[in-house]
Amino acid sequence: MTQKASKYYHKEMDKDAGLAHRVHRTKIVATVGPACDTYEKLLQLAQTGVNVFRLNFSHGTHENKAEIIQHLKKINSTQPYNVAILADLQGPKLRVGEIENGALPIEPGDILTFTSTEKVVGTKEKIYISYPNLHNDVKVGEKIMIDDGKLEVLVVDITPAGDIKVQVTYGGILLPKKGVNLPDTAISLPAMTTKDYEDFEFIMTQDLDWLALSFVRRAEDIINLKNLVKERKSNIKVMAKIEMPSALADLRNIIVESDGVMVARGDLGVELPVEKVPMAQRDIIRKCIHRGKPVIVATQMMESMIDRVKPNRSEITDVANAVLEGADAVMLSGETATGKHPHLVVETMRKIIMEVENTEYRYDREEDLRPQSHSPSFLSDAICYNACKIANDISANALIGMTQSGYTAFMLSSYRPKSPLYIFTKRKHLVNQLSLSWGVRAFYYDEENSLDEIFFDQIEILKERGFVKTGDLVVNTGSTPVHEHRPTNILKITKVEETTAE
Repeated sequence: MTQKASKYYHKEMDKDAGLAHRVHRTKIVATVGPACDTYEKLLQLAQTGVNVFRLNFSHGTHENKAEIIQHLKKINSTQPYNVAILADLQGPKLRVGEIENGALPIEPGDILTFTSTEKVVGTKEKIYISYPNLHNDVKVGEKIMIDDGKLEVLVVDITPAGDIKVQVTYGGILLPKKGVNLPDTAISLPAMTTKDYEDFEFIMTQDLDWLALSFVRRAEDIINLKNLVKERKSNIKVMAKIEMPSALADLRNIIVESDGVMVARGDLGVELPVEKVPMAQRDIIRKCIHRGKPVIVATQMMESMIDRVKPNRSEITDVANAVLEGADAVMLSGETATGKHPHLVVETMRKIIMEVENTEYRYDREEDLRPQSHSPSFLSDAICYNACKIANDISANALIGMTQSGYTAFMLSSYRPKSPLYIFTKRKHLVNQLSLSWGVRAFYYDEENSLDEIFFDQIEILKERGFVKTGDLVVNTGSTPVHEHRPTNILKITKVEETTAE
């Protein structure tokens, strides 16, 4: 081993000691909540296979979030993992106000009055909805869904005073603080609320990895948030949550402007006709892969395990299908945040992922992702494309990339190579951020000598960690001149030798 390789070996080797972090290519995102917010429980989830921890800013205080963030940073600095931290802004979530006696039975045909101008305690006479422009935006004949679509009402009149008369279509028990969806309405609320701006300012002080924007409707929502991030000189990457029909109408542009995408099926499944959700999910995943953008499938993946020790058969199939469709990651929400068995649900999800990846997964999708000559990154895309193709052709034991921005890592990952994918970067923040990307195992490496030395060091680091061995074939990508940090422009095949340079 060279002296430089030895330096990185000693500094980083223990981060993979025993390969305790299971090698599943499709990553696991777990939401942190009261069921798993201690250091010991978070470490257990990381040991079980969580790659990204999601902090839901719809709940909890900044003080609580800061404590969780410190636990996760301690895990990254002292344990054999590089977990990413994803901050999820609440967005303009509409909710029912307080309800008298905590529950209000409503029946089909009932006429109710919604108000957004006075915070009344809800009764059959009047119910508060937390949306000041509700009376201006909704129109007669439009549907309003409540509690994830369990209840449905139809707007029948809007009074001069701003009250909204609705008739119950599907009844049940109306509970306080339940979410409200307006699938037929073009809402005028901004993408970020006052609370979101407060949360954003806190997040900017914490040096996190990913920032998710809820209820994205158009590409401009993402552009505006990225401008705020740029003003703060932050390295955090911005993710668009797709959960509204208007986002699907501008999907291409949203994907282009975002660093990553989340298929947020909770609200999407209410806003869209239910039969359209599976194909919407598939379309979003396909378009994200083609753009080299990480994509998460989220919400209700294994919800029955909030209380149970085994998932429903349909949930098992749901996770497997998301993996087969090519998602970078699958996400757990209440299952880990408030469930009884956070560790068990992660272990179960990991087993499903690995079974699919070991049997029916379609690797090496480079034939579907040919470089486009009109792309500004056409030449580096061509290198990534051919690196994956060659790695497939020769059954390479490792595919190695170098990146300054993350782009090469995202592109190599998007081909879903069967060869194990290792990414080296001198940008420390990328090491954790890339934990979200399919198949990527990232390493910090900041040498800038000759390209031959860099390639040699990378192979030595992998060799000493047991990822490659003598006789293995390795495909490297990089750029030259090294000091100019140009886009990827070099491809090299190496057979790992038994002897190493001194």
